[in-house]
Amino acid sequence: MDGKVKKQQKRHQQKHSGPKAEKKKLKKQEGSNEEDERKRNPKAFAVQSAVRMAKTFHRAQDIKAKKHHIPLVDRTPLEPPPVVIVVVGPPKVGKSTLIRCLIKNFTRQKLGDICGPVTIVSGKKRRLTFIECNNDINTMIDLAKVADLVLMLIDASFGFEMETFEFLNICQVHGFPRIMGVLTHLDAFKNNKTQRKTKKNLKHRFWTEVYQGAKLFYLSGMVYGEYQTQEVKNLGRFISVMKFRPLVWQTSHPYVLADRMEDLTDPEKVRTDPKCDRTVSLYGYLRGTYLKNKGQVHIPGVGDFQVSDVNCLPDPCPLPDVQKKRGLNEKERLLYAPMAGVGGVVYDKDAVYIDLPASHVKQQEEVRPTTELVQSLIDTHATLDAKMAASKVSLFSGSATLDSTDEEGLHEQRVWDPKIQRERRKVVFTEEKEDDDNSGSSDEDDDSEEVEESGGEEEQEVDENPDEDALSTFLKEARSQCNEKERGGAPPVKKQKLEEEIAEVPVFADSDDELEKSEEEEEEEDTGRAGDSGHCSEEEEEEDEEDSDEESGEESEGKDDEAAESEEEEEEEEEEMEEDGALCWKEGLQQKASEAFLRQQQAAPNLRKMVYGSGNLEEEEEELGGLFRVSRPQKSKKTQANALDCSHFKADLSHNWDLEEMLNSIRDCFVTGKWEEGQDAATLLKEDEELYGDFEDLETGQVHKSHSGRQDEGEVYDDAEETQVKVEDEEVQKNKRLEKKRRLKERFDSEYDDGEATYFDDLKEEMQKQAELNRAEFEDMDDETRVQYEGYRPGMYVRIEVPSVPCEFVSNFDPHYPVILGGLGSSEGNVGYLQMRLKKHRWHDRILKTRDPLILSLGWRRFQTIPLYHIEDHNGRHRLLKYTPQHMHCGASIWGPITPQGTGFLAVQSVTGTKTNFRIAATGVVLDLDKSVTIVKKLKLVGYPYKIFKNTCFIKGMFNTVLEVAKFEGASIRTVSGVRGQIKKALSTPAGAYRATFEDRLLMSDIVFLRSWYPVVVPQLYNPVTSLLLPVGQKDSWAGMRTVGQLKHDLGIRNKPNTDSLYKPVVRTQRRFNPLHIPKELQKALPFKSKPKQQQSRGKTPRDLQRPGVIREPHERKVIALLQALSTINNYKKKKAHTVQHSKHKEFLQQKTKQEEAKSKRQKELRKKLYRAMDQKDQKRSRSSLKGAPQES
Repeated sequence: MDGKVKKQQKRHQQKHSGPKAEKKKLKKQEGSNEEDERKRNPKAFAVQSAVRMAKTFHRAQDIKAKKHHIPLVDRTPLEPPPVVIVVVGPPKVGKSTLIRCLIKNFTRQKLGDICGPVTIVSGKKRRLTFIECNNDINTMIDLAKVADLVLMLIDASFGFEMETFEFLNICQVHGFPRIMGVLTHLDAFKNNKTQRKTKKNLKHRFWTEVYQGAKLFYLSGMVYGEYQTQEVKNLGRFISVMKFRPLVWQTSHPYVLADRMEDLTDPEKVRTDPKCDRTVSLYGYLRGTYLKNKGQVHIPGVGDFQVSDVNCLPDPCPLPDVQKKRGLNEKERLLYAPMAGVGGVVYDKDAVYIDLPASHVKQQEEVRPTTELVQSLIDTHATLDAKMAASKVSLFSGSATLDSTDEEGLHEQRVWDPKIQRERRKVVFTEEKEDDDNSGSSDEDDDSEEVEESGGEEEQEVDENPDEDALSTFLKEARSQCNEKERGGAPPVKKQKLEEEIAEVPVFADSDDELEKSEEEEEEEDTGRAGDSGHCSEEEEEEDEEDSDEESGEESEGKDDEAAESEEEEEEEEEEMEEDGALCWKEGLQQKASEAFLRQQQAAPNLRKMVYGSGNLEEEEEELGGLFRVSRPQKSKKTQANALDCSHFKADLSHNWDLEEMLNSIRDCFVTGKWEEGQDAATLLKEDEELYGDFEDLETGQVHKSHSGRQDEGEVYDDAEETQVKVEDEEVQKNKRLEKKRRLKERFDSEYDDGEATYFDDLKEEMQKQAELNRAEFEDMDDETRVQYEGYRPGMYVRIEVPSVPCEFVSNFDPHYPVILGGLGSSEGNVGYLQMRLKKHRWHDRILKTRDPLILSLGWRRFQTIPLYHIEDHNGRHRLLKYTPQHMHCGASIWGPITPQGTGFLAVQSVTGTKTNFRIAATGVVLDLDKSVTIVKKLKLVGYPYKIFKNTCFIKGMFNTVLEVAKFEGASIRTVSGVRGQIKKALSTPAGAYRATFEDRLLMSDIVFLRSWYPVVVPQLYNPVTSLLLPVGQKDSWAGMRTVGQLKHDLGIRNKPNTDSLYKPVVRTQRRFNPLHIPKELQKALPFKSKPKQQQSRGKTPRDLQRPGVIREPHERKVIALLQALSTINNYKKKKAHTVQHSKHKEFLQQKTKQEEAKSKRQKELRKKLYRAMDQKDQKRSRSSLKGAPQES
């Protein structure tokens, strides 16, 4: 019962109000004051263990030091180039889909085929360049050298593939960029537990290869062929804020990732000689360091070239804060991918190219008012009933058009887009327009690209109906032009969405292309331009769009999702619209007209137009078809001033404020002007001073005197008081100086005496000062002057002209393969000997053989060469190796391009196709750039003795001439049996024979050899890998020099082996020695034991003495077999009994051992007790004897 009562008791409730609760709140807000606790209980904060504290301190310092990088001078330009993001992964893992999703996330535009670099604007200060890396090892090597960020896609349903580890090892060699893993195909897992386990295993393996804690994203699945919006948005946010570590090779070399290529060769020259060398211009953002004109560049996959000219072009994808005004496009350009067909306006050295869809190209034609009506009738392509069915009426200028499908309270319009086969949601702005401003801008960004693409389709659809009448076309044209011109709109060729009023109907253009545009497209463009609320300028709106993209992009994406979900409803409404007929628009005209008029009047005013004006007003009267004249009543100032909203009339600009008279007329309206005597500022100040007189500053003690007071001071006060005031002033000044010194000292102590300022901080500060100095040096110069001094700086969009390029580069150009221009240093264009340190990769399945051709990736280049492997002995000799060691480094000497010391390289045996095994054969680093290392190989010279004296021999067969012998006089020689000797002198005959001495007498069967070292020459082979010159589809099949083994395999050659080199069993003949012969005299002297025994060897037993074999009868055989079986059983039983007996005996011995141990233990204890008793008895006896000794005396 008590237990139940205890369970039912309520828990203690903490107080939320009252003095105790207030104290607790204050304590939580302030936090624990460590200084007070130290004062209150100092022993608790004392050092408990000096050793432990030292270990903790050292560990903290180690962790802090590991975070330190060598500080580099920040050479990042003020306007950095776009960040290069390489998307890597095996085939069919989702690379193109991820790029499309990221582009859509940042720009709200869809991109089809991913060809070449795709540059987008991701924020106010950052641009991104996406490029896809295919499965070609050449592309992987090239892109690893220019990547700032690598998105490594991994198929989670399959696991890691070899391409992932190959690319990671390539990055480790050429400078490790930032790497982020992305797991795809996670929707293939049906079991959540298996999915979590796979994620964990892949994550930890990824951390092993990159670093602990490397970011790994999960793309859980796909919706309608795209990754989920929120996951792509999170990935985009990480990319947008990521910081990058400058890599040594990239920051020391200029390079350009080309996004456009043009052939500048004379067409006549190409016609006469199609195989002639071409002059090519490559475009792209300059990265790395400064690029000098007329320098050397290397194009990986093509070769080395001399730059003929470099020009700086306007940025095709500028940052929003740099872009001051709109270009030719209707909206801000956020995407630039010329190789993928998205380019916009392209500036060249001597031309400007405009690449716009057909719906945005408006050709300006000569205006012919008298024939315009006739021309429109001739060019019509639609019938009257179709035109009437699609026509719209606008009752008031500036109001929204009336449609047959309009309903009360409708805020959007649905348009079927035949290009993408779905309905589009077009927003019609009403009174709630301001609340929906963000969604409208995002919808515009999302849909504008598709509107551009759909223009051509709709033109084709109109062309298919040539029998339609032109009357409705002319009426619509006249109505739209009238509405546009009454509002003072811009000419039809310049439609800018932010310079038109809200809900304006676009002007019907004068050109033929515009006459063919459908009504639906006009409405769509109208909605796109209606996004300007009139409350901000163009620049402000650009910033707002960026903010909405980065911070509140979820709203626009949510609305896009709603559009996708309500697709079926839109289709049904579209069908109903088509079924209503041509006369449905007449229903409720009066009500719709009044509502449209009220909406127009209640719309927010366009403040920018009020302040700055539209700037595109046409002053002269315009005619329509030579019949009608457009009236512009709003041009008269009287009408504007007396209008409903009188704030719209324009200011009177007749005053010229540059004239001195106009300035003088308003000069006295300001504070500094001449006012009346009672209102002048100077007069009022003088009256205040006379009224209040002098006063004393209570903080400093300083006395302020008025002018009148100072004049009377000499009359009222004496000299003593004046001296006292001066003393007080001096004391105040002194105190101020002391306070200033104290503050300076505190600042100095905080910087130097605190102990925080270390050598690393000083180094960083020095680098920061250097960076500021570099920026300030050329800050005030214009670009042309700066280029002459420092070259073209990183971040510029440059055009590089390269002559003498092979014609195959142009004819076989494939935009899916990257084109990189890598700048070369002053000495990097030369070719010479290179000394390297090399190690075979632990995952490569075969060791490397000397003189086998190897493809190296060194610097910007990929080339084939023949290396010689060697190792340094303890005496400094570089000994040639036939094969690379299995698990250690060795030296390598090659003939190749001069590259700075410390540059890493990797080696592959072949770049053709994809093999199942690991393709990277070896990695290493450059050590020296000269021929100082002499590689030698072992050479054994063999000779035979032909005359033997005591310790001297004549040797022949080792040399051919006396001169060769003279060169080797004094050399050490040796026999196979190990007898050492030395060459003494050459003999006259036979040629090449010499005299040698040995430490023992030789036999004629001995072989003499001389071990020498022969210098080896490094083969001079430098064969650049020209993979970009191969035909399209074969760029991954470049094959250079083949190895000897490959040649023999391809040609079917089998060498006859040397018989002496074959491994065969060694057959040694048994040597028979003569019997030992002891003289008889010596036998007599020997003791009996050592004398040879005179025993005759027993010969063979004679045949007659041998026992004959017994042949048994069948019955006897059966008996013997039975006896054998019985004996076998008996033996088995005996063996089994013996085993049992043995085990019993073993147990008995164990028990006996235990008993013995116990017995010995008992005996030990007894002995101890006995000895203890005896000892006590002896002590007692000794004590009693000591007591009785003095009594006897």
